[in-house]
Amino acid sequence: MTRARRRPNPVEWIGYAFGRRLPDSLHDWVREDLTGKYAVARHLVRGLVPFTPLFAVFMFFPGALWLRGSMVLLAVLLALFYTAAFMPMNRAHRLAKHGLPADLENPERARKREEERARYAAQYPH
Repeated sequence: MTRARRRPNPVEWIGYAFGRRLPDSLHDWVREDLTGKYAVARHLVRGLVPFTPLFAVFMFFPGALWLRGSMVLLAVLLALFYTAAFMPMNRAHRLAKHGLPADLENPERARKREEERARYAAQYPH
């Protein structure tokens, strides 16, 4: 019996960043990646990976270095904006693609929300 791998290799991770499905042995890693403590930061970094060829091409445009750098900065900011804006949909899609519930969330965040609901219900009964 083979042991489940803990992390994808670099080629698998790049494919994952571009939307490919990882092997079933990495479901725990996918769950942690999409719902773990730093899921938002990982999502933003992962969302920029498909744009890196575009950023590199902008550096070969003619013009002053500051102008090319400004083009890259603008492209990075736009990519971050759209990556953040579509984060919930992308997250749900990735979870479903890997056979996990699309509404899966961080267990710590779910526990805190339930505690807050219980405190509210105790303080303001029907």
